[in-house]
Amino acid sequence: MEQKYKYFAFISYNSKDTEWGKKVQRKLEHYRMPATLCSEHGWKRNPINPVFFAPTDIQPAGLSEELQERLRASRHLIVICSPNSAQSEWVGKEIAFFHQLGRTKQIHFFIVDGIPHSGNPETECFNPIVDKLGLPEILGANIHEQTQTFPFTRIPWPYLNKERAYVQLITKLLGIEFDTIWQRHKRLLVQKAIAWSIGIIIVLAALLGVWINSQPVNVEMRLNETSVHNDQLPPLRDAIVTLTLDNETKIDTIHSLEDNTLFRNIPHHFLNNKVRVCVECPDYLPVDTSFLLTESVLVDIRRNPDVYGKVRFLLWNADQEQTAPNAEIDIDGHRAKADEQGVVELSIPLAEQKPSYPLQSSLQLVDKKLTMPCGPNDIVQFK
Repeated sequence: MEQKYKYFAFISYNSKDTEWGKKVQRKLEHYRMPATLCSEHGWKRNPINPVFFAPTDIQPAGLSEELQERLRASRHLIVICSPNSAQSEWVGKEIAFFHQLGRTKQIHFFIVDGIPHSGNPETECFNPIVDKLGLPEILGANIHEQTQTFPFTRIPWPYLNKERAYVQLITKLLGIEFDTIWQRHKRLLVQKAIAWSIGIIIVLAALLGVWINSQPVNVEMRLNETSVHNDQLPPLRDAIVTLTLDNETKIDTIHSLEDNTLFRNIPHHFLNNKVRVCVECPDYLPVDTSFLLTESVLVDIRRNPDVYGKVRFLLWNADQEQTAPNAEIDIDGHRAKADEQGVVELSIPLAEQKPSYPLQSSLQLVDKKLTMPCGPNDIVQFK
């Protein structure tokens, strides 16, 4: 049966590091775990609770029986490591006592100052008892360990290092992988940073609102093809774009999908208001739509599937001046049959369309390639 403990952890520290002890206690007791992990492990939302910290309960005057009882009643021992605690007799005794209880694997180090294993009493952060007892080599969670910053935020590096060290300690106490909660923790930090940034932006926007609203803006417009991609067809070219603002019309040309157009000096009050946009382009369906104007606009366009996909021609023998009713013909792998008048009609899916199609038939064809687009007046000759 698993032993029941009154405290989740006991914080061992030197009095000069009291503030750090309080910070660690607050951080651990108030850390809310993700609901999914709580459900999976049967935890409370604040599973690291309570944490024993002497100033909130008793004033240690040596390793008294009462303090020993608190150590026995604690699942884990957290040592606040610094040159102060490295030279503390009582911190060493608390580590030794917890080791004697057979809970060496539940001893965790939280480094707030100093250098691990420096050998210099002025900088060493580990108490000599660690080496004396032959405890496992543990670097511990270090608030000075460098980590990567977050993009698009101004979270200071020292703050990130501390947060990462807290999460390292929490995951060691709970026996879970570091990344299990670190990724979530980073997202929360980013959200807080963004919230602060938004607050600052709102204040600045309030101060500059009148000036901003009086300034014209430039609107960048791009085209986005939403139809099935087919690199055998000619790319978009020379799309005529018309932007209508009340009674004013602006026209420009976009030469390719990688290109854009910039409508300059648009009155600011048109932003976030409905405007009309029309697009006309060879091989594409016309666009006539309205949307809320922003400084960057993406207009969806689709290919006209009939341009290279709607096949219609007449099978014609010029020498005999006659058609070929019901004749079968292969159009680039697509089988078609002429009607009673010798007219061939076929619709080719957009993904399979080409600017021209090879022709095969039992007829002796003169024209062995059909160039698109074609229509009612087009003929394919045979002998």
